[in-house]
Amino acid sequence: MSGSTFSRAKFGGALVGAFLGGLVIASGFDLTSLGHAQQARQVSRLSAAPAPVVNAPAVTELNTAFTSIAEHVTPGVVSIQAERRARPVQQRGQRRNNQQQPGIEDFFGQLQPQFQEPTAASGSGFIVTKDGYILTNNHVVENFDRVSVILTDNRTFPAKVIGRDPTTDVAVIKIDANNLPTVSLGDDEAVKIGEWVLAIGSPLGLRSTVTAGIVSAKGRGGADIGPSPNGNRYAISDFIQTDAAINPGNSGGPLVNIQGQVIGINSMIASQTGYYSGYGFAIPISLAKSVMDDIVEHGRVRRAMLGVGISDVTPEDAEVAGLKEITGVKIGDFTLDDSPAKKAGMESGDVILKADGKPADRVSTLQRIIRLHAPGDVIDIDAMRYGQKKAFHVRLGEVPDSAKTVASRDGGNDNANSGKTTTTEKLGIGVEPLSDQAAAQAPTPVPANRRGLVVVDVDPDGAGRNHFAHGDVLVSVRYPTQQDLKSPADLQQALSKVPKNGIVSLLVYNMQTGNARVENVKVGN
Repeated sequence: MSGSTFSRAKFGGALVGAFLGGLVIASGFDLTSLGHAQQARQVSRLSAAPAPVVNAPAVTELNTAFTSIAEHVTPGVVSIQAERRARPVQQRGQRRNNQQQPGIEDFFGQLQPQFQEPTAASGSGFIVTKDGYILTNNHVVENFDRVSVILTDNRTFPAKVIGRDPTTDVAVIKIDANNLPTVSLGDDEAVKIGEWVLAIGSPLGLRSTVTAGIVSAKGRGGADIGPSPNGNRYAISDFIQTDAAINPGNSGGPLVNIQGQVIGINSMIASQTGYYSGYGFAIPISLAKSVMDDIVEHGRVRRAMLGVGISDVTPEDAEVAGLKEITGVKIGDFTLDDSPAKKAGMESGDVILKADGKPADRVSTLQRIIRLHAPGDVIDIDAMRYGQKKAFHVRLGEVPDSAKTVASRDGGNDNANSGKTTTTEKLGIGVEPLSDQAAAQAPTPVPANRRGLVVVDVDPDGAGRNHFAHGDVLVSVRYPTQQDLKSPADLQQALSKVPKNGIVSLLVYNMQTGNARVENVKVGN
């Protein structure tokens, strides 16, 4: 290196050192941030250099798809306003039941509100025909006196409720208009977990709101999301789960796939606050369409049924049925005395493996298979009964119009049993005979063929802790013997035949709901 070069290097080093030192001093006085901001503004005015563009074709295509779907589907999505008039309040009977003196309730009645306040609610829906048929949720329009529909172009129409189905939470309403924008209906069975979806509706009154997410799961229901909102034993357990944001007001709006087709009706959310916290649930559009077709064509919903209470198979159920895999649908009780399944020879505890030649791996799958048929159709059922293969030909019945059950209530059983409690160590529960008085006073009076031993105590560490609750009635033993339970001695005798880590199958009646089920319990010592 020459002398002149060395000198220039030293000079350059000095300049760099001076510059860095200046930065340190400036930073100590908090001057650098202002200088940078001024410099940025100068560059912006002089050069107006565009920000660098990220070349991501996949992201661009997805963005384009979302905007196209929103533009295509949103015109067919409506906001629904429902109103209920003020109604008289019934008070006199209640006051007389409280044993007030005659005439006093008339005086107090003048001081109490005589009418309930008017009620208003809002939801969403979507247009399926150009002449004004609209799909929405039953709970959006149920028990309201006046329903109106607001289109995206702000036109408002009075709506007529054509029909409702509480068991599926689907309703059909209609407005008097023509050449309306409609949505396209897709195939929910073809939808896969992980696919992108959009939810469109009027959450919290914010009309034409679009949110995006994925299909988180399919076939949700039952224990996955809790009991049916309407407490109906015939309710469908086959929801599409999504993490697209859904809030109050979204109910009745469409869940749309990436092709812009409606695959579900947004119906409920899983939340402890009543607002979106991660997961929503939509009714499959194939189910909603079949309900709509029945309502429009027949004036009512004609749903086929087996006439049984069903649940997904547990490991204990699979073991006692002789299955190598944990799959299938377990029969609990029969919903009617003349249940189609019962007439065909099926029994409580049977595990359905196939229906109509198709695998029935869980409740939602079996429900899908059955709802493809009409009442009166005959289908083949393959099942296992405690290690034995069974085949049945079942002529499907029709779900009754007044399919109702008593909602579950909290609290213990206030029965008047006076018998001595017997504790069964193998199950970890205390039982005693159900008295006639307790059976008559139950929320759902216990029929004679469901009398047995009432559970009055459950050991939190016992084998039955996840199977029984206070107030359950043990009706009979299904396996390894078949025996009605009239006394604690009957139960002890049956349990004596079950080896350690063996399974006992019991028919259990719930006095709160009026339903029965089969519990397969792996016993302790």
